[in-house]
Amino acid sequence: MIDIQNSEDNREIPLKKVGVRNVEYPVAVLDKKHKVQNTTATVDLFVNLPHHFKGTHMSRFIEVFHKYREDISINHFMEMLEEIRIKLEAEKSFGKISFPYYIEKEAPVSHSKGIIKYTCTYEAEVSESEKKFYLEVKVPVTTLCPCSKAISEYGAHNQRGTVTVKILYRDFFWLEDLIEAVEKSASSPLYSVLKRQDEKFVTEHAYDNPRFVEDVVREVYIALKDFEGGGKFTWFSVEAENEESIHAHNAYAYTEYNS
Repeated sequence: MIDIQNSEDNREIPLKKVGVRNVEYPVAVLDKKHKVQNTTATVDLFVNLPHHFKGTHMSRFIEVFHKYREDISINHFMEMLEEIRIKLEAEKSFGKISFPYYIEKEAPVSHSKGIIKYTCTYEAEVSESEKKFYLEVKVPVTTLCPCSKAISEYGAHNQRGTVTVKILYRDFFWLEDLIEAVEKSASSPLYSVLKRQDEKFVTEHAYDNPRFVEDVVREVYIALKDFEGGGKFTWFSVEAENEESIHAHNAYAYTEYNS
């Protein structure tokens, strides 16, 4: 059959990215406690397209991804992108995969168990001479306002926030350890199950650890610089956003580290 995609294009316009987007697929990822966790991912896969090619072969992206879906570890993700690059005769391949990651957490006093969802994203690009991999995780937290605590005769307003950490990957680490470091930098972690004694503990713990979004970002920054003894990450970004409970706006802060 005629292969139109491989036919020559005479407009001489190279394309930076062509491929498939918003592919929903069941995948398996590494889990510190259970070894493997099954989840559902949204996947983007691209290659660059030289000016002389009319198009790319979209089905080949899915064919290659299907082979790797049962082990989407970081190393296998990079191997998959290399295979895509070679099969599609491209100079560079790109991949992005986002998925919910679930961790079972115990309440701090009653030890009642529940599940918390974290949103994780792998993003990478691969060429013959260079490979880059970024990992991003969104961590829900609780913050309590230092200003409200300082000016109020009793009580202080708090809110739920989201801390987003993006890291340039270099050495292996467990996602659970990264999430724990972020949660410790806020006023309190979130829990899905809280008995009355747990709620008392969490409320008082947050009151004793007030944080602006600026504080959270700085505390996470310190935690990542010192992560597993320090020197683990050569670049990362940290952002925090609070859905303010007494304001009609969100509070936001962001910073980056580059060694």
